[in-house]
Amino acid sequence: MMKKWMFILLAALLTIGLAACGSDEASNKEDKGDTTVGDSVDYKIIGIDPGAGLMKATAKVLDEYELNDWKLVEGSSAAMTATLKKAYDKKEPVIVTGWTPHWMFAKFDLKYLDDPKGVFGQEETINTIVRNGLKTDMPDAYKVLDQFNWTPDDMNTVMNNIADGDDPEDAAAKWVKDNSDKVSEWTNGANKVNGDKINIGYVAWDSEIASTNVIGKVLTDLGYKVTLTQLEAGPMWTGVADGSLDAHVAGWLPSTHADYYKKYKGKFEDLGENLKGTKLGLVVPAYMDIDSIEDLK
Repeated sequence: MMKKWMFILLAALLTIGLAACGSDEASNKEDKGDTTVGDSVDYKIIGIDPGAGLMKATAKVLDEYELNDWKLVEGSSAAMTATLKKAYDKKEPVIVTGWTPHWMFAKFDLKYLDDPKGVFGQEETINTIVRNGLKTDMPDAYKVLDQFNWTPDDMNTVMNNIADGDDPEDAAAKWVKDNSDKVSEWTNGANKVNGDKINIGYVAWDSEIASTNVIGKVLTDLGYKVTLTQLEAGPMWTGVADGSLDAHVAGWLPSTHADYYKKYKGKFEDLGENLKGTKLGLVVPAYMDIDSIEDLK
């Protein structure tokens, strides 16, 4: 009987010792910082609106880089920036879909992850797209839209004011007032009208909220009754193609909106770029020790 109890006691002590060793190994592993980037963010990339060109490009990135364990979280631009801010304030890791121009680069110290395979493409332009027949129906609005052109710094000014709490209409009105010389170039040769209706679509990206409200203010000052209609990218392009929208100033080309451009080609008029110097990609806080998409493997 005594031998039996001694055997049980020795077995118990051995079990405790092995557990302790395992615990020490786990602790040592954590101390050595062996937790992967994926583990630290639960293998989630915080995205924006489903169907957005940026989301399609990011889904392609996951495929091209064989990031099979990763999940692209759908949401909205506002939800993405809220998640980013929450993590940034706590100095926690986070990966989001991002683009430039965007006010978050002025508010936070961020960096793009290198994309060695070039899946996100090169710099794009934002183009002004109008329905067929607008030049004949609304020649003065057409002229303004055709001459609308500004810089990322211009756009950032409006976006930053909105991010600081200004109503988009108020931020746009302030920019228009402070930049009368530039606005006069857009309106050169355009006559005032008396309440003609014009409907302009836009997607709920901070950049497009800024640009659309600015062009809306300029057209309102010319006497147009302007309606700004928020849509997802697909319906925005469809609206211009079928004539239910008169225009949008939110065409990210040649890559982001390539599918819509190809689908509706011939059913709209491309007035060319209104802004140069955009970029898309995966964005992380600068304090994260990661530099490339390949580091996510």
